Amino acid sequence: MIENNIFFRDFRTTGGAIPFDRITTADYEPAIRRGIQEHNDEIDAIIGNEAEPTFHNTIVALDRAGATLNRVLGVFYPMLSANADDELLALSERMAPLLSEHFNSITLNTQLWQRVKYVHDHFDATAHDAEDQMLMRETYDGFVRSGANLEGDDRDRYRQLAKRLTELTLKFDQNALKETPRYELWLADDDLEGLPESAIDAYRQAAHDKGRDDAWLVTLDAPSYMPFMKYSARRDLREKLYKMYNRQCTSGDYCNLEVLRDIANTRLEMARLMGCKSFADYKLQHTMAETPQAVYDMLHQLRDAYLPVERSEMQRLTAFASQVEGKPVDILPWDYAYYSNKEKDSMFDINDELLRPYFELGRVTQGVFGFATRMYGLRFVANHDAQVFYPDVEVYDVTDEDGKTVGMLYLDFFPRPTKQSGAWMTSFREQYIDDNGNDVRPLVTLTMNFTRPTDTKPSLLTIREVETFMHEFGHALHQLLSRCKYQSLSGTNVYRDFVEVPSQFNENYVYEREFLDSFACHYQTGERVPQALIDRLLASSQYGAAYACVRQLGFGFIDMAWHSITEPYDGDVFDFEQDAAREVQAFEPIDGCIISSHFTHIFSGGYAAGYYGYKWAEMIECDAFDQFKQHGIFDRETARSWADHVLSRGGTEAPMTLYKRFRGHEPRIEAMMRRDGIKLSSGRNH
Repeated sequence: MIENNIFFRDFRTTGGAIPFDRITTADYEPAIRRGIQEHNDEIDAIIGNEAEPTFHNTIVALDRAGATLNRVLGVFYPMLSANADDELLALSERMAPLLSEHFNSITLNTQLWQRVKYVHDHFDATAHDAEDQMLMRETYDGFVRSGANLEGDDRDRYRQLAKRLTELTLKFDQNALKETPRYELWLADDDLEGLPESAIDAYRQAAHDKGRDDAWLVTLDAPSYMPFMKYSARRDLREKLYKMYNRQCTSGDYCNLEVLRDIANTRLEMARLMGCKSFADYKLQHTMAETPQAVYDMLHQLRDAYLPVERSEMQRLTAFASQVEGKPVDILPWDYAYYSNKEKDSMFDINDELLRPYFELGRVTQGVFGFATRMYGLRFVANHDAQVFYPDVEVYDVTDEDGKTVGMLYLDFFPRPTKQSGAWMTSFREQYIDDNGNDVRPLVTLTMNFTRPTDTKPSLLTIREVETFMHEFGHALHQLLSRCKYQSLSGTNVYRDFVEVPSQFNENYVYEREFLDSFACHYQTGERVPQALIDRLLASSQYGAAYACVRQLGFGFIDMAWHSITEPYDGDVFDFEQDAAREVQAFEPIDGCIISSHFTHIFSGGYAAGYYGYKWAEMIECDAFDQFKQHGIFDRETARSWADHVLSRGGTEAPMTLYKRFRGHEPRIEAMMRRDGIKLSSGRNH
């Protein structure tokens, strides 16, 4: 019965923790429908208020509206990525158009828009603080950018397109989720050459979980895919696995080729309705970059600086591979990880397997928590009573130095069939100040796909996985340290090209001896990482930096190309992608291989015309870390300034304003170049 729906009652849990043991899939639809109705009633109340429209009775009221719906979707959406069975996916397909129509009906509500516009036109900025001013600006701009100024047929068409786009992005996302588990590479005894014991154990466990103890199983999940590509001496199998990965969603029931074209064309038509020539022009108005030209200026500057170094790296790697094999070798995409790992090992006597025993997941977790304690005074205490959405999820209560509640943190480490690949942070509840002045603290979840423990070994991470953990933890800190009035501006609700700054900032610590010494020790002997090994790790940190940058630039060029079209595209998706990335491609295109068909970041994950933001943010965070290096990487005064001026302020002011308040100047690209060992070319990008 609807009266028994958990979302309609107080959870009655400590800190508002989600009672997953009392939530069923059947609860979501009635809760979403009732949440929509309540939200509509609240909107009607704002419109029906006979008093003169004011900031508080219109703008703040609008920000507060929809609490029940937010409560439901705050659980529903994270579960779609982290723990979605067929029933939940089918439900999301039914709910997507309903939700799209609901939110469109708000931004296209003429009476509501008239009140918002009235408040905007009569807004006295001197009577409000910076956060109020930002909420006013964001609310007004949000309506304009969602078609509030459109009339007649244009308004109706926008509504249709918005609904269509929601359906398309959901289909793209679900196709990617359903396609990945279909690819399996089964190995026999003679297929294991070159693989380390840790990988063999993981592949054996994966096969066992599938009911087979006579084989080994490799999947496309990162902890499975990456070690195979890096270590397997079987070039034919590396090629096979590479093509599996890069042909996802290009044919069959879960083909995304037509879907992604439709997404790009739909976004273009929506942008045109808004008076922009391309979706990129429309989207970038609400970023630090502001224009496509600024994005391309940055991409081209980095291309010019990094590409010559990348070409030199590839020539050296080709010579190395030829020497190893005793014959000329033409490096192909499935060879890069294999030979670069060997070359790096030969140059620095360092590889993932040497380091992996020192990065047992439990100790890494404590090291990551210890970082937050030293920097920001946070404490993390395991909460064994909180309900979880999957048995191996861990929950921690987070407090400050005075014992005051900061929030809750959920850690979801391992792959499963109902979980998307990759790593991300999201929140079941974001921070804000409620109508009674209470500081509602966030419930944050970190989702990753690390190697599961086996019957004989705990989960042992690679250095890159430690980096991933620290990256996502940076997003979590952005949420946990938030001190904002309005939910829509708190935590990570910032410009897309700024949101990665706190996360990428954290990655710097992985290559700092002082951080590694705080937790890294051998899982069997307890021995600290030998100093010589740390020295070699730090010496190797610039290896492959140019290749990694150029590869990232390729993704950025592909993203910008799809979202800079000025006419609908109905041509070949493979040709389009190859043309987009041609100037930075490290290898000749492989027939049938593509990234666009499963590039969820840009086609369903919010990074459309925004993937460049990773490099943009990298420029900023490297400049920020320079400040720490000058004063000490764990200097509490510098950390307090970073938290006060950046992490705690969310999107309450323009990112550049917040950053300059911390740093004293705009970010400079030199720090990133120095870190990567790249000589700075003429020109500068801000």
